[in-house]
Amino acid sequence: MKAINRILAVSLAMLAISVSATAQRYQEGLVDKTVAVIGNEAITISDLEAEVQVMRAQGSASDMRMRCDILQQMMESKLFLMQARVDSLTVNADMVETQLSQRIDQIRATLGGDENVAEYFGKPVYKLRQEWKQQLEDMSLTQQEQSNIAGVVPPITPYDVKKYIESVDESKLPIVPDKYQLSQICVYPDREAAANAVKEKLIELRERIHNGDKFATLARMYSEDIASARKGGELGMTPKSQFWPQFSDAAMALRPGVISQVVETPDGFHIIEMLEKKGDDFNARHILMRPVYTAEDQEKGFALLDSLRSEIMNKAVTFELAARFYSEDSATKTNGGQMADPNTGSAYFEVDQLKPQDYEAIKDLKVGEISQPFASLDNEGRDGNLVYKIVRLDKVVPSHVATFENDFTQLSEMVMNDKQQEAIDKFIDEKLKTTYIVIDPLFKDCQFDRTAWNDKIRSE
Repeated sequence: MKAINRILAVSLAMLAISVSATAQRYQEGLVDKTVAVIGNEAITISDLEAEVQVMRAQGSASDMRMRCDILQQMMESKLFLMQARVDSLTVNADMVETQLSQRIDQIRATLGGDENVAEYFGKPVYKLRQEWKQQLEDMSLTQQEQSNIAGVVPPITPYDVKKYIESVDESKLPIVPDKYQLSQICVYPDREAAANAVKEKLIELRERIHNGDKFATLARMYSEDIASARKGGELGMTPKSQFWPQFSDAAMALRPGVISQVVETPDGFHIIEMLEKKGDDFNARHILMRPVYTAEDQEKGFALLDSLRSEIMNKAVTFELAARFYSEDSATKTNGGQMADPNTGSAYFEVDQLKPQDYEAIKDLKVGEISQPFASLDNEGRDGNLVYKIVRLDKVVPSHVATFENDFTQLSEMVMNDKQQEAIDKFIDEKLKTTYIVIDPLFKDCQFDRTAWNDKIRSE
């Protein structure tokens, strides 16, 4: 639910990364202090600055306005946390462990192993794990409480949607963008031949390394992983969970200094040299190469598609039947070629949901027309594989103001979102009236979204 996703963002402030003793000083001689008390919960400067540190790492400007916003989010999270404890909610331990492992792995990958993590945060990883686990447990309770509050909103009925439409100005109703319904016939180039060519090249490079050439030199010359190629193919100390399983399994099976056989992943084909292993972390070099297709491959694919297009236009065969017999896209061929969004399952696509190559091919078509053959990408792997296709434009729903008849689902989601937000806002407003809250005058110049927070700022 969109509303809950937006609401739950508030609780992310609970996941503040611990900060060292060099926390930002707000005034001379001040390193840390409690800046807000919400019931029996407290927020310190170090808590706040830890979250600022995260936001700054993401490119945000760390000014006082940001600190005011983050403090408000943290205080609101405390209100939910307190209620969760009153309601005797229990922590989702499995979810916490999963999130904790993901966070630690991500930080290890970013900083380059446990030693660098400990140096950056000024404490060992086991200590950070303890602190982050507590924060994640609090966040789990907070999210559950928010979901419970939002969950009391009853299902939206057609009457609710009609009442909403009648109560707002038309300018406030959402604009539904153009939507397209499409069918496709896809053929792939000779992937086996191209894959064999790449594997032969990597085997040749592996032999050259065994004969004395430097792995790092060849990685700089041939690897298609640009980021690591600049460093001689070196990946840095990284948790194995950050890689494709095929890659990490092959790498962890190697002894330092040993070169792997050719390894296939969704990114392409690799050879790997193990440099160092520490538990589930490792540092390795690799050379990545991807299959290369020729003009001849494209000519062959286009010739087949052009022939099918002519047969369909001459009514010798239907598009649906041609897709079932000739298309190599398993996701659409059984449906007569009809495309569906892999994320939502919807048969309608907005422009930004289409691959640029697909939109370019259909943007000037009339309904029922079929594109010329063109090259595009499928949805496999990290970036998609090359595929040749023709696409038929089945239907266009022009951009329009949302209506009850045509866009009930979208409007009902909007109404539900508003009602859930109202429930959350009501909870916060009521808690602000009944909860003991004191905010340090350090934040007297903050303009909180809810003026009731400003009323809680202690006089100097």
